[in-house]
Amino acid sequence: MIPVSFVWPELLWGLLLAPVLVALYLWLLRRRRRAALRYASLALVKEAMGAASAWRRHVPPALFLLALAALLVALARPQAVLSLPSQQQTVILAMDVSGSMRATDVEPSRLEAAQAAARAFVADQPPNTRVGVVAFAATAQLVQAPTRSREDVLAAIDRFQLQRATATGSGLVVALAALFPDHNLSVEALQRSQAGADARRAAPLGGREAPTGPKPPVEVTPVPAGSHNEAVIILLSDGQRTTGPDPLAAARLAADRGVRVYTVGVGTPEGTTIGFEGWSVHVRLDEDTLKSIATMTQGEYFRAGTATDLKKIYETLNTRIVLETRQTEVTALVAGAALLLLLLSGGLSVAWFHRVL
Repeated sequence: MIPVSFVWPELLWGLLLAPVLVALYLWLLRRRRRAALRYASLALVKEAMGAASAWRRHVPPALFLLALAALLVALARPQAVLSLPSQQQTVILAMDVSGSMRATDVEPSRLEAAQAAARAFVADQPPNTRVGVVAFAATAQLVQAPTRSREDVLAAIDRFQLQRATATGSGLVVALAALFPDHNLSVEALQRSQAGADARRAAPLGGREAPTGPKPPVEVTPVPAGSHNEAVIILLSDGQRTTGPDPLAAARLAADRGVRVYTVGVGTPEGTTIGFEGWSVHVRLDEDTLKSIATMTQGEYFRAGTATDLKKIYETLNTRIVLETRQTEVTALVAGAALLLLLLSGGLSVAWFHRVL
């Protein structure tokens, strides 16, 4: 059942007119029946018309009453939660390419499974959707600016190279910078801003000079989280942040701009030990941070334990992005239905009785 709400619910009191009109209609029927009994000729006509015509007499008034009720509902401006084609025009894939992505607990490896799922996701995007790609490890780079060229996006995904460390916050900041190029969003600017805030808190009364460097991010008036309908970020990671800015500080930048961040965790909270180039490292999935990012930005968190899970997650994300569930005013639809009922009522009355009601 589709949930419905109203902008002006107080106008629904007008629906109390419906039983009044029904009572008035029944009173008119009784009055007409008395007149038929008073004049024999009218009684004979009524008998000649038969039962088949009797039910027809009530159809046009019933349709008229339904039309009136629909118009009264339309005046209250109904809203319904509907799944409609999304207005999102840009999707940024922020992919973790840290060394832990070589782990084979997700076959053939975490990275290859993530690449295969991302390729399928990109192929299913509508032609008018721009897709960008960010790769992050110790640092983050925009390896493909948002574009409608699927070939360029797929080539960028295929070029991933594994590196050491995990800077989840950096990946999120670079993704946001691709969406808002005029907001001075950069990893260095965010770190400077955080360092300046820490210094001001630690400074004695009178303060100290603010650190120089990149301009801080542009101050924006925060909007409701998840309200930016033209872009979305999908962040995939398999480990804890080991360097870079705080991911939650980066998520706050996204939330203030209304951008939803869907997070995908690959691996397990218990973690696993991987070895490469003579090193042995224990890595585990930081689910709490990924969940917090999704919650803060009104996105959603998914965990993938297998390649099949990862593929299904991207299919689900594609549905979330292509079809967006949101509250939509349906006043025009209800008013249109009322108009059709009025036309049908008048048309049947003219066709059957050669008069309008």
